[in-house]
Amino acid sequence: MNSVALQPGRSLEVERAERLSDADLAELAEATDAAIIEGGGFGWVEPQGRAALERHFRGVLLVPERELFVARLDGHAVGSALLVRPPRNNEAQAFAATLTHAYIAPYARGFGLARRLVDKVEERAAALGHRVLNLDVRETQATAIALFESLGYVHWGTHPYYARVKGQTVAGRFYFKTLEPGRGRATGDLIDGAV
Repeated sequence: MNSVALQPGRSLEVERAERLSDADLAELAEATDAAIIEGGGFGWVEPQGRAALERHFRGVLLVPERELFVARLDGHAVGSALLVRPPRNNEAQAFAATLTHAYIAPYARGFGLARRLVDKVEERAAALGHRVLNLDVRETQATAIALFESLGYVHWGTHPYYARVKGQTVAGRFYFKTLEPGRGRATGDLIDGAV
């Protein structure tokens, strides 16, 4: 885990979760519903409640192609992200992975956890041999868009009919970032030939 003391008694951590305690599940459910209510982070547009979200997170841990990353503030789970790898039968796209369901609960923002969360996913993707990380986001999620663009993600397209939120059609923005082998840092040299 990466831990940085913010002030006495405060810490930031991001970890790849292989198991979740009951307390972790409860905190993730609360954080997820808070992010959904605020308008971002998941495909859900209505809060799902603790039981449904606990089932969701337990299920994520069972899927071999998915890795869950948990962000913690002062030891409490306040956000997460998924690294999704292509299935083994998709050799043609094995060089690329997807970052999805990334969010920090509104009450835990402003500490740099979102950036740390994305950095950790990038590092893991690169360590697994992926050279491209893809993601997509609703155009209404301005804070997430600003974060991803500040981290070097390249906007390559917009889908005008990406999602329906509260009766409105919302466009979606698609991004990619090339990763340096083993480190997760961006490099433009990998697309041609070396991928």
